Amino acid sequence: MTDHGVTFPGCPTSVAPLGLGTWAWGDRATWGMGGYDTDLTEDRIAEAWTATLDAGVALVDTAEVYGGGESERIIGRLLAADPSRRDGLVLATKFMPLPHKLGVRTALRDALRASIDRLGVERVDLYQLHGPVSLRSQGALAEALAAVVDEGLTQAVGVSNYSVREMERIHVALGRQGVALASNQVEVSLLRRRPDTVGLLDACRRLGVVPLAYSPLGQGRLTGKYSSAAPPPGSRTFSTHPMEEVERVVAVQREVAEAHDRTPAQVALRWLIEHGTVPIPGAKDADQAAQNAGALGWSLTGDERARLDAVALEGTRTLRQRVWQHG
Repeated sequence: MTDHGVTFPGCPTSVAPLGLGTWAWGDRATWGMGGYDTDLTEDRIAEAWTATLDAGVALVDTAEVYGGGESERIIGRLLAADPSRRDGLVLATKFMPLPHKLGVRTALRDALRASIDRLGVERVDLYQLHGPVSLRSQGALAEALAAVVDEGLTQAVGVSNYSVREMERIHVALGRQGVALASNQVEVSLLRRRPDTVGLLDACRRLGVVPLAYSPLGQGRLTGKYSSAAPPPGSRTFSTHPMEEVERVVAVQREVAEAHDRTPAQVALRWLIEHGTVPIPGAKDADQAAQNAGALGWSLTGDERARLDAVALEGTRTLRQRVWQHG
């Protein structure tokens, strides 16, 4: 099967329906607790980067807050080592619209310029609001986003963790500025199907917005490497479920994977792709990057999709998620 390319409104570059999330790159403050791979060296990251791009995955997502900008700096050093990698790459980052950033137009522009400097590029391809937490109106946020598009600092703009209602409002507000809403990045996986069941994915299709799926493997739970007897280390704040429930989901993934000579993780990612999302799993080395890319180029049968749909969990929400996701 040949996967259809994905194009973000405002950005002409077409990419495969799979990306690379870089939340863990350089963010030891968040991910170094509880035994989460503190050996994530820049050499290993470079191997993951090369393997990802060599596999044809060209969407890379980061944010100003990941490691206090270190994730962006790492990507900047990787691009500086081989500038040709910039060609065909869709580079996405995010602005954290915290309530104290009252002068949102200036704050957003300054933050984007700082991100561009850390990344070592002339512009980014997709600039996203990290969450609906600003005290400013959707109109003010839309004006700020439209301004950086007009200045050529980004080609496309999106949001993250927006509910259906919030997404519709920013879509309308951007439309008044002559700018399209390109994306909405939310947590979606077999452990959190809620964006599908509450109509968010349908709304994305209706509005022409690309849904990006972060934590698509339930932060490791859907890889099959953990169990109730050997649970994942540290604190997992999203998609929290008892491992006994997760194991029932993974058991179906394993059965589907065997039929296609794939892995449970590849099945989980494929399920998301066939639900119209673009998953952005992380990769800490070349092996994980290759595993992720194995979600491309094949299809689930209708029966397999139905079986996975039947075991997919609605998803619980922690206090952290309730702050970000209203609905």
